[in-house]
Amino acid sequence: MGDKRRWGDRKDGVKLRKLDSMHYIMPLIFPKRCESEIYVHERINLTKTNSYIREKNAEKPEINYSLLQIITAAMLKTIVLRPQLNRFVASPNIYQRKGLSAAFIVKTSHTDDAEEAMAFVEVEETDTLDIIKRKIAEQIEACKDEGNKDSSQKAMDFVAVLPAFIRRFIGFVVRSLDRRGKIPKFMIANDPHYASLFISQLGSIKLDAAYHHLTDWGTNSFFMTIGQKKMRPYHDALGNVTMKSSIDLGFTVDERIADGFYFARCLKLFKKLLEHPELLEKPFNEEVVF
Repeated sequence: MGDKRRWGDRKDGVKLRKLDSMHYIMPLIFPKRCESEIYVHERINLTKTNSYIREKNAEKPEINYSLLQIITAAMLKTIVLRPQLNRFVASPNIYQRKGLSAAFIVKTSHTDDAEEAMAFVEVEETDTLDIIKRKIAEQIEACKDEGNKDSSQKAMDFVAVLPAFIRRFIGFVVRSLDRRGKIPKFMIANDPHYASLFISQLGSIKLDAAYHHLTDWGTNSFFMTIGQKKMRPYHDALGNVTMKSSIDLGFTVDERIADGFYFARCLKLFKKLLEHPELLEKPFNEEVVF
C-alpha cells in the first residue's frame, strides 16, 4: 500500500480500494457496526499451554508467565499474520488500520466502588511473548497508580462535571468528528474502542466468557472475552471421558471486515499458537504453517 496518503485515507487507516463486490456493498446495506456483529464461542484445551507455563515459570520464577499473556500474545500474532482482522469500517468505506494495539479495562482494586482504568498496549509486528508480557505489566501498574491517569480518562473526568447542555453539545461534536476520523488524538489515546483488539478477562472476577457488543463509537472491530479456567469433560472417539483443564473464549467480530472462511482460518491459527506457545517466542511476523 505504501506510505503515501491518498484521498479517502484517514490518519488511522488506509482506505481499501480493491474489494470484492460483497464487501464493497455490505457497509452500504449495514452501515452500523452494532448491527453487523457475529459471535463465536471456542473452548480451548489448555493441557499443552499449562505445561508450557509451568516449565517457563520453573526456569524463571521471577518472571511469572500467565495465561492472559499467552492468550493475548497468541491473538496478536494471529492478527499480524491474518491482517484482515485489523480492519475497520467507517461507512461507507473499509480501512486497513495503521498500527496494532490491544486494550483492556483494569479495576484499580477488587471493590464495588473502585474506579476502572483503561490499559492500552501498542504492538509492533516484531514483538514477542516476552515483550508483550512486559508491556501488559507496565500498563497494569500504570492503571493502578491513581495519580497516573491517561489523557482519555482526564478528558472524560473534565466533561463529566460540566452542565448537561454542554455535555450534550460536546457529545454531538465528538461523535461527528469520530465518524470522520478527525477526533483529537489526546481524547482517544487510551480509548479501547480504538484498539485492534479489545479484551475482557471475565475469569478474573469469576465469570464465564460472554459475548460483548461492539460499538458505533471508535473503530474496534474485534472483542474477545476470557472466561474461567476449569476442569471439563472431553470425549474421545470411543466415548471415554477425560477431565481436562480448559477455558472458554467469546469473540464478537464485525462481519464486514472479512468472510467466514477467513475467520475460520484465523481461529485455526490461534488455536495452534495456544497449543504450541513456544511459537510466540519468535517475532509475531514470522510465518507459521497451520
